[in-house]
Amino acid sequence: MSIPILATKLYIPQPRTKAVLRPSLIGRLNEGLDRKLTLISASAGFGKTTLVSEWVAVCERPVSWLSLDEGDNDPARFLTYLITAVQTIADGIGEGALGALKSSQPPPTESILTILVNEISTIPYKFVLVLDDYHVIDAKQIDDALIFLLENLPQQMHLIIATRENPQFPLARLRVRDQLTELRATDLRFTPGEAAAFLNQVMGLVLSADEITALETRTEGWIAGLQLAALSMQGCEDIPAFIRAFAGDNRYIVDYLAEEVLQRQPEHVRSFLLQTAILDRLHGPLCDAVTGQEDGNARLDALERGNFFVVPLDDRRQWYRYHHLFAEVLSTHLREDQPDQVATLHRRASTWYEQHGSAADAIRHALASEDFARAADLIEMACPAMRSSRQEAAVLGWLKALPDELFRCRPVLSAGYAWALLASGEFEAAMDRLRDAERWLGTTEDMSERTETPVVEMIVMDEEEFRRLPGAISLYRAAYAQALGDVSATMKYARQVLDLVPEGDHLLRGSAAALLGLASWTSGDLEAAHRSFTDGMAIVQLAGGISDAIGGAIAPADIRIAQGRLRQAMRTYERGLQLATEQGEPALRGTADMYVGMSQLYREHDDLHVATQHLLRSKEQGEHTGFPQNRYRWHVAMARIREAQGDLDGALDMLHEAEHLYVSDFFPNIRPVAALRTRVWVAQGRLDEALDWAREHGLSAGDDLCYLREFEHITLARVLLLRYKSDRADRSMLEVMGLLERLLQAAEEGERTGSVIEILVVQALAHHMQGDIPAALTPLKRALALAEPEGYVRIFVDEGRPMAALLEAAVKQGIAMNYVRRLLTAFGKVEGRTLAKQVMSEPLSERERDVLRLLRTDLSGPDIARQLMVSLNTLRTHTKNIYDKLEVNNRRAAVRRAEELDLF
Repeated sequence: MSIPILATKLYIPQPRTKAVLRPSLIGRLNEGLDRKLTLISASAGFGKTTLVSEWVAVCERPVSWLSLDEGDNDPARFLTYLITAVQTIADGIGEGALGALKSSQPPPTESILTILVNEISTIPYKFVLVLDDYHVIDAKQIDDALIFLLENLPQQMHLIIATRENPQFPLARLRVRDQLTELRATDLRFTPGEAAAFLNQVMGLVLSADEITALETRTEGWIAGLQLAALSMQGCEDIPAFIRAFAGDNRYIVDYLAEEVLQRQPEHVRSFLLQTAILDRLHGPLCDAVTGQEDGNARLDALERGNFFVVPLDDRRQWYRYHHLFAEVLSTHLREDQPDQVATLHRRASTWYEQHGSAADAIRHALASEDFARAADLIEMACPAMRSSRQEAAVLGWLKALPDELFRCRPVLSAGYAWALLASGEFEAAMDRLRDAERWLGTTEDMSERTETPVVEMIVMDEEEFRRLPGAISLYRAAYAQALGDVSATMKYARQVLDLVPEGDHLLRGSAAALLGLASWTSGDLEAAHRSFTDGMAIVQLAGGISDAIGGAIAPADIRIAQGRLRQAMRTYERGLQLATEQGEPALRGTADMYVGMSQLYREHDDLHVATQHLLRSKEQGEHTGFPQNRYRWHVAMARIREAQGDLDGALDMLHEAEHLYVSDFFPNIRPVAALRTRVWVAQGRLDEALDWAREHGLSAGDDLCYLREFEHITLARVLLLRYKSDRADRSMLEVMGLLERLLQAAEEGERTGSVIEILVVQALAHHMQGDIPAALTPLKRALALAEPEGYVRIFVDEGRPMAALLEAAVKQGIAMNYVRRLLTAFGKVEGRTLAKQVMSEPLSERERDVLRLLRTDLSGPDIARQLMVSLNTLRTHTKNIYDKLEVNNRRAAVRRAEELDLF
């Protein structure tokens, strides 16, 4: 379900019939259209909204408008309104972004904005988006979203932000780039001439030039102060005395003048103003419901005609709001004059909004009235729709405002609270709420032992949700256990779901089966994991979860890779991609993940070009077509390609980015990024950093082994080999060999052939490091036998010259000759001998060869860096390495030497 849209938030305030013309400010707004952002920042009462609405009336571009409120701090709601605002001037634009936002697992904010930016780029004309009252936004995620939007803003779009305080944007950078137009309080203040026009023409006073100057001086051109003063003077018998007494700062002026204005109103007007001060938006029937009167529309119309700080929100004059500053003053007076009426007024507003289908507003006013029981009822009924539209943050905010004791008698609400907490990563608190829900089922958390029924009465607003509660609670517990890596608990609760949920509930049953598969994967039982997870995804697909079924190929493919079955893994990804393609456009979620997975396999087959193309294709699909881990997996895959190209620094850069992108998706983290980074350090010979990693993660050669840390322990073996290379201590080698033997046994017992091949390769390298070639060939021969049917290449080639020497020795021994020759070719070998070895101390890496080919062209250094998508410093490092290996000192000599060696 989509987030309900309040149309009045999208209405452009209508310009006043009587207004002070401000041509200089209008001109500055027009000039700003050539830049990305216009920022109008000043405290309350400086006419920000009025100025922009008057400019919109004469602007030649289409304008979309969004008036923000505190509820828009929820990222999903903010993005929904942002996209909907754009659609008011370009129908259909943003549908892809809205579709991604409404999915069961929305992609990251930047992905949604990327889709929106791409769609905006197709609009054939330029337009303006106004965000009014941005100061109510206090969410870093939304600030970051707008920064991303500004950095990638299409030329068709100009953004205007009106706010009381500076947003957390890189304003200095925008200024330097001439991408920012700013209007501040000093710009917005009325000049003496504008003050005279406002007081005498708009407000209908007859003041002398000296009186106007005195008022303008004391208010410093502050528009709200002038307006309050004018309202206070209407009917005043001694205007000069009033002006003489008029002094103080803005806060004093507001308090003083508002009191003057309120005291001069008839009681029925004053009562209406105070009672409706609780409302963010004013509508005749809503005001009638709150005040108990029947003339709300007439009152609002009269207030607008009297310049009484009301702002129309639509062109039909049905919805208004008070000027924020005036609303604050009214609220203060209401609390002082009628404190016992505040809760009653909020309760009436809540009832009206409930009757008119606005659950969020009904809940907000119920909470404000501290009628927590009513709020709890409303939240429980709203939870299913909020869950469908992924508004966990909003629900969590509401629920945290309720007293704890309310949840103890509301099992459905407690479970809803647990869902919101789990989605936010507050796992322990989620479990507390599940226990509150379970008490009403007459069971403990293990769903089998009876407990005493609570003495208070149970409250349930949604009977259907209550009937599904046992299965839902078990599923939540299974997910929680999986997040903690507790295999036995995951299996226990997932099986309970299957026992409790009817056959027709495909979503719950499929999810439970998939969790069973993930638990088996975590424990290292790969065949059971593959079977259970694929069965679960098939059931989820029956529930209509096509996207989940596509993305569900990731786990079984990863499992097949761990089993050493690369070809089956490729077929799994290809089937997932075919399923996605059959659905047509737009691409379904999970599509991008298929390309990343296939890229990893092409890399292992040493087809780095195709591997890179698949990653680029994944990026072209858009991040919205990937699951939450896609960005992380993409960066890891690109890091591995750069590593294969010899660009180890580039690989580390990619891994650093990947580390910040990792988010748990209940898949076991089999290859932690810290271990991947350590392997690059080992390749660079950075022993100290590698040893620090082992110490920080509590790894030692004598550890008990488990599948979840198998990759880390193989990495540890590589670190210990590097230490042996440094210290040549027998104990170091004994530790390595003992650890590798135990790892090999565990991997063989678990039928994890992928790990078996790597462990055998490391064993061979260990023997080679000791100078024992015959001993090294024994594990190498076995590794080759296991790897050849699946087409492994990089698992050998990545080991560099030591492995090349072993493969040459294998050829001499007649071991897997055809396969080994193919591997030697990947090393750049010809007839078993290294060309580079004949003429250079060290061969060129794949990345260095790419650089060398471009050095042969007329491209400049910066042009080469751009083509290779690396920094200029990285290019210089590659160039220096090439010069050192070719024993030259300039570009021309390097090209000439390379031609002599036939390196091109």
